[in-house]
Amino acid sequence: MQQGLPMERDVTPFDPPSRITLLRQTSPVSPMLFPDGHEGWLVTGYDEVRQVLADTRFSSRQDLGILHVPFPTPGMPEQTEPSPQTPGLFISMDPPDHTRLRRKLTGAFTVKRMKSLEEGVIEITERQLDAMAKLTPPVDLVQEFALPVPSQVICEMLGVPYEEREMFESNFARFMEREVTLEDKMAAYMALTTFLAELVTRKRAEPADDLLSDLARDEDLSIEELIGMSFLLLLAGHETTANMLALGTFALLEHPAQMAELQAHPELIPDAVEELLRYLAVADVFLRYAAEDVELGGQTIRAGSTVVISLLAGNHDSAKFENADELDVHRKARGHLSFGHGIHQCLGQQLARIEMRAGFEGLLRRFPGLRLAVPARDVKLRTDMNIYGVHALPVSWA
Repeated sequence: MQQGLPMERDVTPFDPPSRITLLRQTSPVSPMLFPDGHEGWLVTGYDEVRQVLADTRFSSRQDLGILHVPFPTPGMPEQTEPSPQTPGLFISMDPPDHTRLRRKLTGAFTVKRMKSLEEGVIEITERQLDAMAKLTPPVDLVQEFALPVPSQVICEMLGVPYEEREMFESNFARFMEREVTLEDKMAAYMALTTFLAELVTRKRAEPADDLLSDLARDEDLSIEELIGMSFLLLLAGHETTANMLALGTFALLEHPAQMAELQAHPELIPDAVEELLRYLAVADVFLRYAAEDVELGGQTIRAGSTVVISLLAGNHDSAKFENADELDVHRKARGHLSFGHGIHQCLGQQLARIEMRAGFEGLLRRFPGLRLAVPARDVKLRTDMNIYGVHALPVSWA
């Protein structure tokens, strides 16, 4: 039985841990012993991951079953009972509650609506590149580009004051840190929900032209639900894209022939974005529990068992993608798992694609001599965070 979740990136900063790759090749549905003693499962094969994500017998609800965490949180007491449901946090709900809340947002995230925002995203991107070009290298690409762009985009879309970004960015980072104490994690969560409570209450009293105001006008939603939905939208709207922009740039710098190909042929960037999403899968680990006995990959998953799924491992399954451990900007990587699958598939995926296309196209065009300013081994990886990436990416240019 696998003892805990393998975490060490011991091949490259971009590949799954070697123990996870070995498990996928030999046993894509593997029994795993959790830190609290729970005997659950680790799922690493592409087809098996898709099956878990699509099968509603694998539940996200935390108020009916226990989701055992595959890495320890200091100060976290052993969980023996389900947790209360957080209002509005529809990522941890099943239908019909999930359906009711997600439906409130589908109109705001249609492909047509996202296309109408593309010009504004490009404008924000170019403005940030202008500011970066005025700096004397080396600079940290995370702080000067990868984080500010999606933060500005989601703030404008939701109607969150951008001047509050340092507060919410630092508290979200603290909340997403794996080994931070429970006390510190809850302090960050309380700071964020207090801020969002004031914001959505103000939006309900004085709505403006933004997404949170549109939600606040809906009397069917309680203030508590608005807070939970806002928390999820703000977190997902900047953390994942920021880490994709930074880690994606790192990956391209470590694959100079691929980077040169994109600079020579920018029309490849839409396909390259899909390939980088597949190759990197920064939001990797997700949890479900079996609401009843389920057959999966030749194994019987007993009711109550926690199942850990690795999107990164599934994306690197060569049964689905030929030479899956190689970055190939010419690959047609549609069908990757990085936005999930099934009813919980990422609502903001079209916005993320627009931001990444604008980000990589602008960065490669404006900084053709971009290079790492430190040895690759000195780049600090976010192996301590729930969303993978780099803590900083020092870069220079000619």
